Amino acid sequence: MEFIGSETRASCRFGDRSTSDVVVRLRTQDGRDDWIYCHSHILTDKCKYFADRLSENWPTCQIIDSRSCVEVYCEESEFDYHVTVLRLFYVIVDGSVDDLWHGVKNALGILRVAFELGCPKIVTACVNYLEAVPWEESEEEEILKTIPQMGSQVEPILDRLQPVNTAVIRRIFLSSVQFATSSPPPSLNDIKSSAQEQLEYMITEDDDSPLLVADNEIKAEVKECVNRLFARFNNVLEAMLCERNDSSAEEGKMQNFQSLLSDLSWACQILNKLEIMRDFVHSWMDASDKIVKIVEQANSTDEIIETKSKVIEVAAKVLEAIGYGTVILPSARRLHGVKVWLPFVRITKPLIDSFTAHSNDGDETMPTPKVDSELWQSLESTFISIILALPSYEQAEILAEWLGNEQVQYPDLTEAFEVWCYRSKVAKRRLSSLGVDNETTNAL
Repeated sequence: MEFIGSETRASCRFGDRSTSDVVVRLRTQDGRDDWIYCHSHILTDKCKYFADRLSENWPTCQIIDSRSCVEVYCEESEFDYHVTVLRLFYVIVDGSVDDLWHGVKNALGILRVAFELGCPKIVTACVNYLEAVPWEESEEEEILKTIPQMGSQVEPILDRLQPVNTAVIRRIFLSSVQFATSSPPPSLNDIKSSAQEQLEYMITEDDDSPLLVADNEIKAEVKECVNRLFARFNNVLEAMLCERNDSSAEEGKMQNFQSLLSDLSWACQILNKLEIMRDFVHSWMDASDKIVKIVEQANSTDEIIETKSKVIEVAAKVLEAIGYGTVILPSARRLHGVKVWLPFVRITKPLIDSFTAHSNDGDETMPTPKVDSELWQSLESTFISIILALPSYEQAEILAEWLGNEQVQYPDLTEAFEVWCYRSKVAKRRLSSLGVDNETTNAL
């Protein structure tokens, strides 16, 4: 740490009354009043505020003691920072003292005082420090409140917070999508999960606009990445259907299967936000029979519960896209979807509920697969929407099977039953009023 250059000035010490020729009187509105002994040549050299007040041109220069005592008024919260700034006049020579700041909060307080008093070397030293060190979130908020009012000298502090151009955002997004839909080694799973989370955040509109508004090129790349992900999923399906003998290999395939299901569930979120669910829905519907068959063949209870929970997550998103018209499928495909997934959901819900309740009464350290109650409710509404969009005779077939099944409680298709009854009862009258003949009506 360097001190004032000449021998005379080197002998001057902060607060040394014996060599002091000026008193800085720090005062607050709360009545605090401290006298600090300083040296005029140091104050005027380092600070515009003191240079002005100790100048012969200052209006009160002829008043007795006006040049031997300078008053500085400050808030109580800023008092210690003023003292620190006065102390720094005696140690800062080149603007690069790195060991005096004692954290971001302290450096910000010193910076505010140094800026207000006009102390360029201290301002520079504070900027160099704040620009280089990490910030806590609360400190970052304080920086954003403080720095923008100080002009260009302190702008480097905000460089890390500046928005980047769209080209950079696109490059990060595309790289993240490729990584998030890949199958890296298990050691990288946490990084992949983080990439998936941030990708969803980037395109979500919350209090702020989305970081990226996807154009056709972005959407095409996302679809291609998800298609590759689904291709790997299909390969695992085929392998699990063909090879059921090696238990150790089967366990590894099931873990891979679950991992891919988690990725597909996340992919649904992204595709839905980008409004490009069509390819995914078709792929999932094509694979539905195989998926259900694989899950039904799973061995251990823990394994089947976890797998079914993940399957439910993805199936719910796919069926929702179909049920509410986000993706349009022909009637036969929608009917097939109901016939595959309605029995699966009907059997799976009590199984998961029972397992969850049993786990809550047992070892709390064991992970318990859970399906949110809102998801079950959403699935029920989705099935009703899909069923009511089918031809009436197919609705009747589904409802008859539902009423004859012991698992009638879930999904509860009462709403669909009521609508079907009403439509069926008034069908002839409604169609006749539209000029439809009886033969056509009976065919319906």
